[in-house]
Amino acid sequence: QVQLQESGGGSVQSGGSLKLSCAASGDTRFMAWFRQAQGKMREGVASIDTDGSTTYADSVKGRFTISRDNAKNTLYLQMNDLKPEDTAIYYCASDPLLVGSTAIPPVVDFDYWGQGTQVTVSS
Repeated sequence: QVQLQESGGGSVQSGGSLKLSCAASGDTRFMAWFRQAQGKMREGVASIDTDGSTTYADSVKGRFTISRDNAKNTLYLQMNDLKPEDTAIYYCASDPLLVGSTAIPPVVDFDYWGQGTQVTVSS
């Protein structure tokens, strides 16, 4: 079975940085980070396939970097120049069939999810 566990969230000042990790077990293929702020829909942040091809939401381009270590079966999200608008619960997601595209696939396309980690950015 596939299990995902996020870590690395916390509280930072605007302009600060955090690095999230997603420890995975099982057969992970296409992976992504999503986030959900209070009262908002869950939205895609970044995605990556097994070859390292990436896609980013416009709101985080130039600030966030998604990467993976296939040997460790771990996904990362380096977040720099954080803004209050980035405050949300961040989720790791995985799917065995998805491939790279020009847009992050929707929530319904992912079969596996972590429990989330809170990121809070203050002004």
